[in-house]
Amino acid sequence: MPRSKFGDIYRDLKTKIEDGEYPYQSLVPSENTLVSVYGCSRNTVRRALAGLIEAGYVQPIQGKGVRVLYRPAAKAPFTLGRMESFHDTAVRCRTHYETRVVHFSMTQTDNALAAASGFPARMDVYHVERVRIVEGRALILDVSYFLRSVVNTLTPEAAEQSIYAYLEKELGIQIMTSKRTITVERATPADRLYLDMGSFDCLAVVTNQAFNADGILFEYTVSHYHPEYFRFQDTACRRTRKTE
Repeated sequence: MPRSKFGDIYRDLKTKIEDGEYPYQSLVPSENTLVSVYGCSRNTVRRALAGLIEAGYVQPIQGKGVRVLYRPAAKAPFTLGRMESFHDTAVRCRTHYETRVVHFSMTQTDNALAAASGFPARMDVYHVERVRIVEGRALILDVSYFLRSVVNTLTPEAAEQSIYAYLEKELGIQIMTSKRTITVERATPADRLYLDMGSFDCLAVVTNQAFNADGILFEYTVSHYHPEYFRFQDTACRRTRKTE
């Protein structure tokens, strides 16, 4: 399938913003300029800019243009406002990372797992546990279950790289929607075994349910984040009500 033109423009503008070519609070080139630079229609440029607006990178300013809101973070943030794999985030933030698979098996959902995950009971699932190492420190423990009826094959080798890349490129699975819950919980024995907890006794826990293009839940992951590393970051827009 050919890559979309507006997608290529979106990625190019996003890279230029992240690299500082269009710095924080500056205005990106006008629509007319972008149409000329990329040799495309005005609608294509607008679709690319709409993607950047949705991602929180820019904001349209009436009568002025489109202003850059993106600022590089001091730490590599795992931004929960977008669907992004650990690999994608580490690459975006230019962070040295490693994934270590500490458990890989096939199992069936029991009643407890079914109730927690949303999977039906007695379904075959891949059970994968991965430690995420960032700049030499073990900072994230992911405990994941993938529904085998959707993810028909999975390997430890794929889990060490990027499972989402494997699902999309090798299996052709469209990952569409993610539902997440964030809590703060006490560290478990597994957290203390695998993560560099130091004197910390609690961590951020992100529970994630991912759905494919057919609306089928195919992944349930519980991620334990070291508190020094975790940061919730999102973009929200206030909608004003019309007064009568």
